[in-house]
Amino acid sequence: VQLQASGGGLVQPGGYLRLSCAAFGRIIADCAMGWFRQAPGKEREFVAGITWSTSNTFYRDSVLGRFAVSRDDPKNTVYLQMNSLKPEDTAVYYCAADTRPESPRRVSRDPAAYDGWGQGTQVTVSS
Repeated sequence: VQLQASGGGLVQPGGYLRLSCAAFGRIIADCAMGWFRQAPGKEREFVAGITWSTSNTFYRDSVLGRFAVSRDDPKNTVYLQMNSLKPEDTAVYYCAADTRPESPRRVSRDPAAYDGWGQGTQVTVSS
C-alpha cells in the first residue's frame, strides 16, 4: 500500500491543522491505521491509531483531548485533526498501515507492526 500524507504546515500555538492520508494500491478498510511523529533527534513515536471494522481510536497521553483520528473507507483516506497545538507537537508526521492487524479492537503502538508508510508531512508550531 502507498500512503500520501498532506496538510502539514506552520501554525501558531493554540492553532489547528488537519492532516490527511490517502492510500493507493490497496483498499485500507481491513487495515489498522496509525499516525506517528518524529522530532529531530528523537525516536518515532505513536500519536494516534484507529482500528478497522470497529473504528476504535487510541492516542498517546499528550495529545488526548486535542487530537482526533478518523477514517473514510470509501475515500480510502485517514485523517488526523489536531487542535490546541503546542510547540512540542512540532515534528514530521507519518501515516502508516498495518495490513495484518491482530485484532479489530485495538492497534499496535509499535512502528514495526506497520508495513506501509507515507512520506511524512512537517508540522511546525511556533509563534
